[in-house]
Amino acid sequence: MTLVLDRVEGYHGDVHVLRDVSLRVAAGEVVGVLGRNGAGKTTLLRTILGLVPARSGSITFDGLELTRLPPDEIPRRGIAYVPQGRRLFPDLTVAENLRMGLWVRDGGPETLESVLDLFPVLRERLGQRAGTLSGGEQQMLATARALCARPTLLLMDEPSEGLMPRLIDRLLDTVAALRGRGVGTLLVEQKVDAVLRVADRVVVMETGRVVREATPAQLAAEPEVLLRHVGVRR
Repeated sequence: MTLVLDRVEGYHGDVHVLRDVSLRVAAGEVVGVLGRNGAGKTTLLRTILGLVPARSGSITFDGLELTRLPPDEIPRRGIAYVPQGRRLFPDLTVAENLRMGLWVRDGGPETLESVLDLFPVLRERLGQRAGTLSGGEQQMLATARALCARPTLLLMDEPSEGLMPRLIDRLLDTVAALRGRGVGTLLVEQKVDAVLRVADRVVVMETGRVVREATPAQLAAEPEVLLRHVGVRR
């Protein structure tokens, strides 16, 4: 299951946001996306999901052209989304939030058990309202809910935002575990060290364009690229 973007152009109304974007994510591969605020990273994810229409170019997943599908059909094809800010149902319990993910692709108890194996703390919180969880637990729940849809591709938007270092470590361990299960991940992040630790390849964006694609080792050896395009010196 490979995601391929080929020369995608995306707009917010009349504002040209994505410019000639091409990238690919293979099964079991983690591709990180770095860039300053406003570089087009979130729009990239939303365009893949059909929430922002692609004006031109092609987006295929396992050979299927996604731009021809309505947005509600894309998750059923095996693409799940962990949005920035988590966007849980705070008044529903952990179990009820997870059930929302299960409904996407008719997942059953075995799917739920597989997800809870990745997030054992949630097993102890199934009856608790999502809005009363800690920030780290809420991020686990948002990720677990997405995984309940049994994706072969996971889109993650700033999942480490607001998390303590030990929880970021746990999150990255989860991404690595998903790689072992054959799940591809497109990981949008501001934390450069997190991306360089877990990604197989890294895409750097600036003003809606992909300006660099490299391995983490290559980027770590190019501090001027990170400083110029991400604003971070390593």
